Amino acid sequence: MALHPKIAEVTDRIRARSEGPRKTYLDTMARAAAAGPRRSHLTCGNQAHAYAAMAGQKDALVGDVAPNIGIITAYNDMLSAHQPFETYPNFIKQAANAVGATAQVAGGVPAMCDGVTQGQTGMELSLFSRDVIALAAAVGLSHNTFDSAIYLGVCDKIVPGLVMAAATFGYIPSIFLPAGPMVSGLPNDEKAKVRQQFATGEVGREELMKAEMASYHGPGTCTFYGTANSNQMLMEFMGLHLPGASFVNPNTPLRDALTVAGTERAAQITALGNDFTPVSDILDERAFVNGLVGLMATGGSTNLVLHLPAMARAAGVILDLEDFSDLSDVTPLMAKVYPNGLADVNHFHAAGGLGYMIGELLNAGLLHDDVRTVAGDGLELYTQEPKLDDGRVTYVKGEGKTQNDKILRPATDPFQPTGGLQQLAGNLGRGVMKTSAVAKERHIVEAPCRIFHDQDSVKAAFKAGEFTSDTIIVVRFQGPKSNGMPELHGLTPVLAVLQDRGLKVALVTDGRMSGASGKVPSAIHVCPEAAAGGPIARLRDGDVVRLDAVTGTIDAVGVDLDTRDLAVADLSGNGTGVGRELFETFRKNVGLATDGAAAIL
Repeated sequence: MALHPKIAEVTDRIRARSEGPRKTYLDTMARAAAAGPRRSHLTCGNQAHAYAAMAGQKDALVGDVAPNIGIITAYNDMLSAHQPFETYPNFIKQAANAVGATAQVAGGVPAMCDGVTQGQTGMELSLFSRDVIALAAAVGLSHNTFDSAIYLGVCDKIVPGLVMAAATFGYIPSIFLPAGPMVSGLPNDEKAKVRQQFATGEVGREELMKAEMASYHGPGTCTFYGTANSNQMLMEFMGLHLPGASFVNPNTPLRDALTVAGTERAAQITALGNDFTPVSDILDERAFVNGLVGLMATGGSTNLVLHLPAMARAAGVILDLEDFSDLSDVTPLMAKVYPNGLADVNHFHAAGGLGYMIGELLNAGLLHDDVRTVAGDGLELYTQEPKLDDGRVTYVKGEGKTQNDKILRPATDPFQPTGGLQQLAGNLGRGVMKTSAVAKERHIVEAPCRIFHDQDSVKAAFKAGEFTSDTIIVVRFQGPKSNGMPELHGLTPVLAVLQDRGLKVALVTDGRMSGASGKVPSAIHVCPEAAAGGPIARLRDGDVVRLDAVTGTIDAVGVDLDTRDLAVADLSGNGTGVGRELFETFRKNVGLATDGAAAIL
């Protein structure tokens, strides 16, 4: 199928915009790759230190004829999605040894759980942890002894941070090995209902805890389609996973076989083999366009609107919000997965999953097939399904049809003709809104605003019964310069209750919402943020604000904001406690949200 003209146009625009930084990046990667296997440049003393604990494998490491795979792991057993990674390093080493390669754990990176820190002070470190992860991975790989890398990470900031590191070390091949989602528990809509009942006092904490524990109940990613599972989709659409690897449950024979297959492939694509595939060749503008299309077609997390520009910049590719918006305009929404529907990711995978979607989008001309991937050349490889054959992965042609059209539909008969994200721009700045889970009649909200400087004040006003009419709730000084840009997911039950009472409500903020949020219209990542003198800092209580996802605008109506003084917030308390002291440099140097809110790029 010929490439859709809008896909071609956006790709060409990104390529032209990125010409300078991309050339610099590729030249840097080419020089590094030309130097050959990294170990050969180490002194004897350097190598002795690196191999001291590798009993029985030192000859292979010194000989420079067998590839050495560096493992970057985000394992911890507090984070359910990462707990399965405990056994992966030894498993990978055994699989590598079986094909004549070696493997070493190059380093670990932090992996915080946003579910644990949601609404807590620790959430203010969450976004910045992405940059820390990239830095920590770079420290591990800086030992310069690796011919390829395997990245073990799944959740919100972890995958983006690891991709930033992989791009920076783009002269060596890299494969991302996922752990998969936990098996289905309490349906997500039932969990959300109990949360709303708790917010209104209909049920107590005992009932809330029971529902939460029944929903988050085992190893693997949370089963809703939030940022973690959006990350997994992205890795497959961008060719950094093996085909079909994203949503296979942990601790299953197929999951283990995919880990073995990924390790074998990591050895095959090094410069020592015949299929050298450095990450720098994979992460070009076409790969990022494919990732953006996947995000739109699945109704993925708004957090990726922050992460994708940062990931792309690490590879010399410059993305803009207009790229998201223009691709959303031509990408059909093909999936209904909570919060955009009742199904969870296990149901989605059973209905045909990513392989079916990729096939449909390729047939519609909405994806680039002419890309390099860790599996080989061409995204068509990702329409295949992995199967077990005598304990090993084999690939078979996908069925090419949905198994449940209430969850997954063809590109020619989607749930809606456009994707799940909309750029917003106006006299309040630029932001983004996730539209896939918002009812069409709520895509336009115009109402007086109430202004708050933290989410707890919103909850207090709600409990006091202060929201009795249509209201746009503005929560400002929540951007990266203010306090690290925490998610404001704790507002979701409150806003949903107000909406269910028949009020027209919306959120406008320079902060973030969780990837699981969506049913209430929310203009998020508003940029420039209040702490940087953005126009959101000039709003006053009672100003009429219009949020319009149809035209893509966000404005204060009938107000000349330029005549107003900037509001000033007391942010002195944001710099201490729970490690915030260590992140002052990040807050001072962080870039714009529209550029990815990174402090290191």
